[in-house]
Amino acid sequence: MLRGVFVTGTDTGVGKTAVAAALMHRYREFGTLRYWKPIQTGVEQDDDTAAVRALGCPESEIFPPGILLPRPLAPYLSAELSGMRVAIADLEACIAEEPDSARWVAEGAGGALVPLNDSEYMIDLMAHLGMPVLVAARSSLGTINHTLMTLEVLRNRTLNVAGVVLVGDRNPNNRDAIERFGDVEVVGEMPMFPKLTADVLAGWATMDFDPKAHLASCFK
Repeated sequence: MLRGVFVTGTDTGVGKTAVAAALMHRYREFGTLRYWKPIQTGVEQDDDTAAVRALGCPESEIFPPGILLPRPLAPYLSAELSGMRVAIADLEACIAEEPDSARWVAEGAGGALVPLNDSEYMIDLMAHLGMPVLVAARSSLGTINHTLMTLEVLRNRTLNVAGVVLVGDRNPNNRDAIERFGDVEVVGEMPMFPKLTADVLAGWATMDFDPKAHLASCFK
């Protein structure tokens, strides 16, 4: 059971990586955090670990072990096409020797019900790691349904939902609906920055991300 936060999304490409990097900036005060991407697909064109590094996280905050797969597909399919099988036991082995004092920001691939293999899903990895889950969601039309479904499936597995971050233009009605019907705290509204840099993200994380420190208990 790890201390920290697992970042999942309502969809792929919703902004999980930027949210994860923002968490690193926001909660460094609790000691050295470690960013971990357990599974990365589409390595020919995407490298979320490199993106987090470029967004202001030094090498000491990057935990590189994980499974890297070609083709931007769901983990099970990317693995099958590579003659491999992704298993939670292999991912747990990556962190087996890590100290209990470590604090983590782990980023999933896709959403909660993305298959890892024929019998395991991303949500099973979340359950094994035992971390509170932060949901990254779009702020735009359609987000209410996607976000509420994600929250429901997480809670059906008795996972601790730490909060929601909305990514995109502010939409007060969508935020209110997610908080009201999802019984959850929206801890941040991340804009689509014209140019996302380490300084820009750090400024937003310091000033506007989780102003009530709702997530602080996850790192203690």
